[in-house]
Amino acid sequence: MIKSLKLEVYKVKIFVTVKPNSKRESVEKIDETHFVVRANAPAKEGKANKRVEELIAEYLDVSKSSVFLIQGHTSKEKIFEIF
Repeated sequence: MIKSLKLEVYKVKIFVTVKPNSKRESVEKIDETHFVVRANAPAKEGKANKRVEELIAEYLDVSKSSVFLIQGHTSKEKIFEIF
């Protein structure tokens, strides 16, 4: 007898204010869906975006491949989707 396995995938959107070129890196939780992330990477050529993805993944204890930037590629106000 084969039982079917139902796998549910949950997506969470978080809203992030990014502060690039910071001396200290940090992730500050404002509420359940809003964060302020300070990254030491410059806001050029997507370096800060990549570093912010890494910091969020580390903070939320998920893999880096589970964090996606969906809006705000060139803005300090960003929306990420977490799987």
